[in-house]
Amino acid sequence: MTSQTTLDKTGPGDGASPGPSSAPAKGLRGHPWFTLITVAVGVMMVALDGTIVAIANPAIASDLGATFAQVQWITNAYFLALAVTLITAGKLGDRFGHRQTFLIGVVGFAAASGAIGLSDSIAMVIVFRVFQGLFGALLMPAALGLLRATFPAEKLNMAIGIWGMVIGASTAGGPILGGVLVEHVNWQSVFFINVPVGIIAVALGALILLDHRAANAPRSFDILGIALLSSAMFCLVWALIKAPEWGWGAGLTWLFLGVAVAGFVAFAVWETRVKEPLIPLGLFRSVPLSAGVVLMVMMAIAFMGGLFFVTFYLQNVHGMSPIDAGLHLLPLTGMMIVGSPLAGLAITKVGPRLPLAGGMAFTALAMYGMSTLETDTSSAVMSLWFALLGLGLAPVMVGATEVIVGNAPMELSGVAGGLQQAAMQIGGSLGTAVLGAVMASKVDSDLAGNWVAAGLPGLTPEQQAEASEAVQVGVPPIAPGTPAEVATKITDVAHDTFISGMSLASLVAAGVAAVAIFVAFLTKRGANAEAGAGAAHI
Repeated sequence: MTSQTTLDKTGPGDGASPGPSSAPAKGLRGHPWFTLITVAVGVMMVALDGTIVAIANPAIASDLGATFAQVQWITNAYFLALAVTLITAGKLGDRFGHRQTFLIGVVGFAAASGAIGLSDSIAMVIVFRVFQGLFGALLMPAALGLLRATFPAEKLNMAIGIWGMVIGASTAGGPILGGVLVEHVNWQSVFFINVPVGIIAVALGALILLDHRAANAPRSFDILGIALLSSAMFCLVWALIKAPEWGWGAGLTWLFLGVAVAGFVAFAVWETRVKEPLIPLGLFRSVPLSAGVVLMVMMAIAFMGGLFFVTFYLQNVHGMSPIDAGLHLLPLTGMMIVGSPLAGLAITKVGPRLPLAGGMAFTALAMYGMSTLETDTSSAVMSLWFALLGLGLAPVMVGATEVIVGNAPMELSGVAGGLQQAAMQIGGSLGTAVLGAVMASKVDSDLAGNWVAAGLPGLTPEQQAEASEAVQVGVPPIAPGTPAEVATKITDVAHDTFISGMSLASLVAAGVAAVAIFVAFLTKRGANAEAGAGAAHI
């Protein structure tokens, strides 16, 4: 079926512009709510894959004989490919149409998933994880571009709320589904599950999605800009991934960070000279849009960085299985599912500032509460803080997305969607790296004293380093053949030291969230939101 084209008359400097010149869509093709369902099915694959694979990693390592470093690359390869190409992928959608870009992303992601399930070596798994990241980058900004172009302004926040609900539920539900599949089927099923989901998304997309393109959409590619931005993003993300291994003071870490900064500066200079830039820097003259990007980064630092340690806390300190740990996070998932569409309604009525500020305040309070967790904290108390965190994240996920996408001109909606996703990915990586460094520093400083205070024999520097590395993830460094009484003391010391590190990391995350409250007051409703589908009828 030939796709239709909608022309919008929005210029880069325009404010709220008239709606599209075409008549409202009738039937299935271009229907806003069916469009939302379609993109939600595709986005669900990518969001689910961000967490479901972690549960399968031990089984993959055992089956394919992979080393720990190789298993790390199962995650790192996917994350690098996704984060580095998101903005460029958004530009592709702006140039060739978000419908085509979305469908190509879905097909590629599902095919790469099936290929991983058929892989018989760790090298093949890593290669196809790169392809998953590349195709996932095509899919995510295109989904936001389709929502922006399809929904009228008064319905856009609700749509983004449901979109955020799907991402939140999929991300938090990944460990539960992954645990069930690995335990009762095999690790390959974690990837094979994306194939039928992809087929459904493609079938729905072929029937429902309508291609919307702005009249002044880009007609050329900023090849040098793409190379500079991709290189800078790669160096930044690579430095954040490797910093825990190399050390924050290591020359290699600072080399990659320095190259990243130089790359971003060169990119900014080049963008002022090229006729059709990858990201027009004038986009950032919009204070609300810039604040939305910063807010997304800060939210991801607090959320992903803080939650990183909670999984170790539940499994290694409380001794839960991955499935049980996932179930204990259901209050967080549930509040995101309930809170996201409600946040969309609230933002539509009162604007984004108060919901965003309130969301970050709840996030700060939740992270402070998580800093009070102990080795014997009850499930009820944990659930309270997890639920509060979900309640805080929902309006931020929805509101910051609307602020970024709604304040960008229609012809840059894909780039804006890429900015939103890239900000979240970089924030998550930054949160994990920085809070991980806080945790490591606290464990290193406390472990030796706690060890001696418990009456345990002294450790050599090598043993100290190994023990510290284990304690950072809540694992007691108990050597085989250790007497039960000594093993109990080691366990107590390890868990107490881990708790002290997690508490400090959570307080830092709470501080980041508290600062983000003030950033939220710089946001406002999208000035260009009307440029999407203001004439559409739902």
